[in-house]
Amino acid sequence: MFQAVTHAYAEAWARRWVFVPIYVAVRLLLVALIAPGVAVAVNLAVSLSDQTALTDQDIAMFLLSPAGFIAGVAVLSLFLLAEVFVFSVMAGSLRMGEGDPWRAGGAALALNLSRFPALFGFAVRFILRVLLLALPFVAIAGLIAWWTLTEYDINYYLTFHPPAFQVAVVLIGLVGLALAWVLIRRLSGWALALHLVLFEGASPRGAFAKSEQKMEGKRGRLKIELALWLGMRLVIAALIAAMASLLFALVPVQEGGSLRLALILSLIIAGLWSLAGLVLAATALGALAVVLDAFFEAETKEVPHPEPRRVRVPVLVTVAAALAALGIGLWFGQSLLERVQAPDHAEVIGHRGAAALRPENTMASVLKAIEDGADWVEIDVQETADDVIIVAHDSDFMKLAGVNLKVWDATIQDVADIDIGSWFGPEYAAERTPTLREVLEAARGKSKVLIELKYYGHDVDLENRVIHLVEELGMQGDIATMSLKYPAVQKMKKLRPDWRSGVLAATAVGDLSGLEGEFVAVNAGMVTPGLIRKVQDAGKDIYVWTVNDPLQMSRMASMGVDGLITDRPAMANEVLRVRAEMGPGERLLLWLATTFGLQVDTEAMRDESP
Repeated sequence: MFQAVTHAYAEAWARRWVFVPIYVAVRLLLVALIAPGVAVAVNLAVSLSDQTALTDQDIAMFLLSPAGFIAGVAVLSLFLLAEVFVFSVMAGSLRMGEGDPWRAGGAALALNLSRFPALFGFAVRFILRVLLLALPFVAIAGLIAWWTLTEYDINYYLTFHPPAFQVAVVLIGLVGLALAWVLIRRLSGWALALHLVLFEGASPRGAFAKSEQKMEGKRGRLKIELALWLGMRLVIAALIAAMASLLFALVPVQEGGSLRLALILSLIIAGLWSLAGLVLAATALGALAVVLDAFFEAETKEVPHPEPRRVRVPVLVTVAAALAALGIGLWFGQSLLERVQAPDHAEVIGHRGAAALRPENTMASVLKAIEDGADWVEIDVQETADDVIIVAHDSDFMKLAGVNLKVWDATIQDVADIDIGSWFGPEYAAERTPTLREVLEAARGKSKVLIELKYYGHDVDLENRVIHLVEELGMQGDIATMSLKYPAVQKMKKLRPDWRSGVLAATAVGDLSGLEGEFVAVNAGMVTPGLIRKVQDAGKDIYVWTVNDPLQMSRMASMGVDGLITDRPAMANEVLRVRAEMGPGERLLLWLATTFGLQVDTEAMRDESP
């Protein structure tokens, strides 16, 4: 079996002059055709929720609705169709045996386009079958999580990994293994369903059962060969990455070295790494086609070859897609150059104060952020049992103090007795949970305050109480509010239209720029030049969290974000100061360094959630 897999890779490598051009051409075609379709489907799905975008919990709630489930299946089917389409063209070119990449690719592409409705039907049925198989296992995992991980705030479990967390990990892991076993068993039976739809014209409905019949007695061998195929691909990818990392490490970026030379060498290495990755992806997919083709005994011996005139259209479309991709690349390059040439305008926002240097959400942390020159101090607020607004992120005090007391059950006197600083260091044993009033008074005239409204289902009148306190201190122009809960943002805009408010999002689908508010604050993993441009074109600011690595700070500043939410405000200010003295080439080098995985060692933060 190992020999069969190595033979598959060898055959795919021998046909690399066919497989690689086909792979690139079809990927470009998908960018031109299917990617816009996915975007339309996502926006149409989100429009059913009467919002322009869905964030975090709203996504889950929407997907659980009938309309959301249908929309979700449609979007997933389009994503799967894109992958199916690439593999189908590769498999088709393999079975046709053409040596010329244009003829092989054109003929296989025409065959796939002629079966496009059937391929989409196959993708929909495949998604539904997998969801039905996974549903009971997901439900069991959810029950285990509810049983073991709901007594305290989730951040306590994620930080300390108590016995209950370990039990949950083991049990959910066993459920995951059981699901994997079921999926592998069924997927190995469906291995030829795509071939049957594509090469024998089988209906998507009947292809799965027919594939299981054909794979009877062969599933074990297929599983082993697929495992070997995947392992070989991962090993080759790791070797390529190791070689690239070694070459990056040899780039002379020490003080006094030529940054221009370093930039050129980095670009060359990055280009070679990308090229090697592309060749590996195409070769591995070709090898997979060879592996599966060995199991397929076609009842129809002749693979349909489209007429020459039918080949021209897909080829022309592919060429057009390539030209479009080239144009997009040139436009993106120009946009990138403009970004790195533009002066920085990012504000520094201290996350829970200066949480890397002081215990989070304490007066020590707030004062340190102010001392370090933060433009904004970000804090989280909730209501106590006696209606006092305090600064607290979690629903209880387990993570910070080991005290099993919910915030909404605590009085201000209870809070005054809880030490929330000793976990960070004994010198902070006197730190107690501050009130919003204390933070506002400390920051007045020195730094603005970004107030995140936290909701755990027990709020009484949080928005109005925050409003009353801010207005009492006359700080309306020195604060902003935000929340993960979009209705809370809408409520704040309704109560105080002139106040600065925004949406906080860890994940999102749809158009964030269309949501109410003056800004959006998003996870660093979500940030793209397109998102930044779209939000700013709508007249809003975009903040990014939680950014603690100096290279990432520089990259985000080059991209044009309006705010860096960080546990290290002093470091962020220093990065912006150094960047102001740099030229465009040096800024671009820093961007590339982050893009290709170069990091500066910084102490891992305890909790980087918003």
